Amino acid sequence: MKSILNNSVSLFIIAVILMIIVPLPPFFLDLMFIINIAVSIVTLLTTMYIKEALEFSVFPSILLVTTLFRLSLNVSSTRLILTNSGNAGAVIATFGSFVLQGDAVVGFIIFLIIVLVQFIVITKGAERVAEVTARFTLDAMPGKQMAIDADLSSGIITEQEALIRRKNVQREADFYGAMDGATKFVKGDAIMSIVITFINFVGGVIIGMVQGGATFSGVLQTYSIATVGDGLVSQIPALLISTATSMIVTRAASESSLNVDLTNQIKSQPLVLIISGIIILFMALIPGFPIPQVVVLSSLFIFLGVKLMRTRPDIISETEEPHRESGDVSEEEYFRNIDNIYELIQIDPIALEVGYSLIPLVDEYSGGNFIDRVVMFRRQFAQEMGMVVPSVRLRDNGYLNPNEYVIKIKGEEVAKGEILVEYYLALDPGNLTGEVDGIETIEPAYGIPSRWIKEDKKELAEMYGYTVIDPLSVLITHLSEVIKAHAHELLSRQELNQLLNNVKKENELLVEEVVPGIVSYGNLQKIFGNLLREGIPIKDMETILETICDYGTSVKDTEMLTEYVRQALRRTITRKWSESGQIRVITLSTEIEKLIINSIGKNEKGSYLSIEPELMQKLVTQLIEQINKLKGEINIPIILTSPFVRGYFRKLLDQFYPKAVVLSFNEIDNSVQIQALGNVAI
Repeated sequence: MKSILNNSVSLFIIAVILMIIVPLPPFFLDLMFIINIAVSIVTLLTTMYIKEALEFSVFPSILLVTTLFRLSLNVSSTRLILTNSGNAGAVIATFGSFVLQGDAVVGFIIFLIIVLVQFIVITKGAERVAEVTARFTLDAMPGKQMAIDADLSSGIITEQEALIRRKNVQREADFYGAMDGATKFVKGDAIMSIVITFINFVGGVIIGMVQGGATFSGVLQTYSIATVGDGLVSQIPALLISTATSMIVTRAASESSLNVDLTNQIKSQPLVLIISGIIILFMALIPGFPIPQVVVLSSLFIFLGVKLMRTRPDIISETEEPHRESGDVSEEEYFRNIDNIYELIQIDPIALEVGYSLIPLVDEYSGGNFIDRVVMFRRQFAQEMGMVVPSVRLRDNGYLNPNEYVIKIKGEEVAKGEILVEYYLALDPGNLTGEVDGIETIEPAYGIPSRWIKEDKKELAEMYGYTVIDPLSVLITHLSEVIKAHAHELLSRQELNQLLNNVKKENELLVEEVVPGIVSYGNLQKIFGNLLREGIPIKDMETILETICDYGTSVKDTEMLTEYVRQALRRTITRKWSESGQIRVITLSTEIEKLIINSIGKNEKGSYLSIEPELMQKLVTQLIEQINKLKGEINIPIILTSPFVRGYFRKLLDQFYPKAVVLSFNEIDNSVQIQALGNVAI
């Protein structure tokens, strides 16, 4: 049974081909016509409920099969019409009688209108859309691949997600290429239906009068019903399939099913419904216009618009803003309760404030999916770094410019930027083949020279080699980079306690031995903060705690404990900074390392580095010169030092070049090759 089901499509196609040759009885032909209509309805509804075209990637093949099926039915019905005195089954007779209504001329006109609507309007439009989409999809492939690489490098997606997206880009190009050819089947089917209808009618009249000896009026009545009925039975499914073709090739900008997209996007513009209702109401002033219908429709539009406008929120946030429990209490009365004043001094770990032009970009009620993207980033960050990002508070700020946004960490502004909602950001990767017109700007997250371009220039920009990013991705990328840079500040003791409780589920004894027996919660928080500040994941909690347990009894300095933990996490550090089995670094000369060691001082609070300003200036100048020389070979400069020097040199360099990575020899796994690209010496 399973084998039959797996091969049912092949058997069906063989049966369709045989139907062209083998005569079918009227009863069986009626069944085939009903199956044809049912398949067409299922296909059309499927295209309406999918979110993107690739969810129905088998559609080009279905288009070919259904077209072949209709043509085989046309051949079978033509055989019956011409050999059975116009009797080709109940379905054809019913369709013909219903449309003709006793008037052959009117019936033919209606039939021709249906055929021409399908051929000239729907099929021609679908063919053109498929052709253009296929061309632009192929042209945009390099830009899409670069956008995927950019998302992967910024940490928005994982390698597995990048692999899936690359495969989808290839599948999308293959799909629209197939659709470009498959639409020609629909066009040919529409032409063939007109030819077959003409053959049925002319051939039937000749056969009826010459061989049957019937009168002209009787032959005309018999064969006109059969001809129109046969044409309609084939054209109605063809019309459904053509509509489905148009649906699927115009789903490129959709993010949900057609029903959901249409509902959400109309709901997001209630003012449009109100204005439309008022305009329709004014039509009642036109002499002769049906007033009851106009008033009913106008009232419905205005009612829906007003209701949607009342339910639309003015302030959007990922977590609800503090609110009063009773709307009847005045502001003065509400804040008489001293407990309510504490709401005013609460500080959000992360806050995003936007100008009014950016509200539709982040507002779920306006179709924005900002919160979903934040959730995806939070999941990604937790998987990579082992820390859960707090909720992001969203607010609209009337004091900002309309296109401006501000990112705050613990109530203080740390970054800002501007976004043009109706534009796309085209990033210059440095190897452009052409230049596109736009508004010059700087990408806020990485400082890359960019241009804001209109949507109609998107494909052209991708062809020239630009990496084109939508406005929401620009905002999410900037927010994610800010969160990564301040992750050590966002790790609160409450979050640390939750992480430790998670470890307790598997290794309760280890947690109880380390905290608070060996280190306090405060010192453990400092160690984790030191790791996060330099981008080291804290996901391997057991290794971190075991290392602290091993060295914490004799070493009380959190900075030194951090260095021991880093050495224990050398596989993680190596994986993060190595590439293709090697790691490219800049080394320090022996003289510089001796200078740093001799400049280490100690006091009651711990050790510190004390270097003369002139020597420090020379050291930093030499290092920056080396980094600038290697800009074309490395994206992020990595400085390799001895274990004892690493921590001190990192603090020194953090004042002048915070983006650099400082590693020690003990933090690199033996499985990778160290390639020294430069050496810093005074």
